[in-house]
Amino acid sequence: MIYLDNSATTKPYPEVIESFVKVSTDYFGNPSSLHGIGTQAEKLLSTARKQIADLLKVKSAEVFFTSGGTEGNNLAIKGAALANQNRGKHIITTSIEHPSVMEAFQVLSEQGFAVTYLPVDATGRVSVVDLEKALREDTILVSIMHVNNEVGSIQPIAEIGELLKQYPQILFHVDHVQGIGKVDLSLIDAGIDLCTISGHKLHGLKGTGVLYIRQGVRIAPLFSGGNQEGQFRSGTENVAGIVALAKAMRISLNNCVLYAHKLKEIRTVFYHGLQEIDGVQVNSPVDGAPHIINFSVPGLKSEVLLHELETEGVYVSTTSACSSKKRTASKTVLEMYRNQERAESVIRISTSFHNEIEEAKQAIDAIGRAVAKLEKVMR
Repeated sequence: MIYLDNSATTKPYPEVIESFVKVSTDYFGNPSSLHGIGTQAEKLLSTARKQIADLLKVKSAEVFFTSGGTEGNNLAIKGAALANQNRGKHIITTSIEHPSVMEAFQVLSEQGFAVTYLPVDATGRVSVVDLEKALREDTILVSIMHVNNEVGSIQPIAEIGELLKQYPQILFHVDHVQGIGKVDLSLIDAGIDLCTISGHKLHGLKGTGVLYIRQGVRIAPLFSGGNQEGQFRSGTENVAGIVALAKAMRISLNNCVLYAHKLKEIRTVFYHGLQEIDGVQVNSPVDGAPHIINFSVPGLKSEVLLHELETEGVYVSTTSACSSKKRTASKTVLEMYRNQERAESVIRISTSFHNEIEEAKQAIDAIGRAVAKLEKVMR
């Protein structure tokens, strides 16, 4: 098996599973309970919070635990907009965000907020100039993902953050789900106010995540209840999952330093290998994220090619995992190339530090065979 769907989910590290089992078995108490078992759980929770804060180079008081990227994005976007709507109701994002961002903005639009969707160029990037032109006196929030989940384009987050430092009334949210552990980003230097991270994208467990909220930023909670997580996110904390998340983040950030070159080499093999296959069009920019390569085979439906590759033991995806079952064209590729047929035939390859160069070569051969076979059938 060659697993190339790491942007959908990653395989947890063995140490992560061991941590989860250990904490679930020996420290199962509710961290809000006042007795000794609860106090043990609360200490583990506090330790994990500090560990993650140190890894992100932020304060412990700025780290809040969520169930993952979708909740984190919704809490950041809806929470920031609703808490600050007295200052304005104009919010900005891009045309190629993750569904959890796009649909959050749609909900706010239905509640009376004015939304500006920034376009992208053929590399999948937004223009800082376009963003500056879109700013208004009533703008209160800008939300832009770091690494696009479909094609791997890297947005100019540092430049955007530098621009927004001139507008202290505007909050800056970054969806860092696909970037964390793959592409460096300093939350402080980039002037980020809110940042979303998901555990299962960096070899942690599903149902875990982090929302960084810069100290002093006001957001409205989505859940009412027990006032956990500084009253931003009620609900009993998943202590075992959070401890496992801290371990996964530490290992992944260390692996980013140790194996970054290997990941780039694997991407190069895919990039050039795909370009040599007749009928294949590479959609990802040359200088995109090191773990994502997106391509199209116009005339072939994505799901048909995906299942053909599965028979070869190669596992890839079509659009983002949250959109793949809808069987719709890739909005990102459509925005980049304005070509419906190209957008309807996308395949996403997403690697991790567990992959090897030999696997990339084998996958390229399998893709070449699958494309030739299917095109012959289609004639």
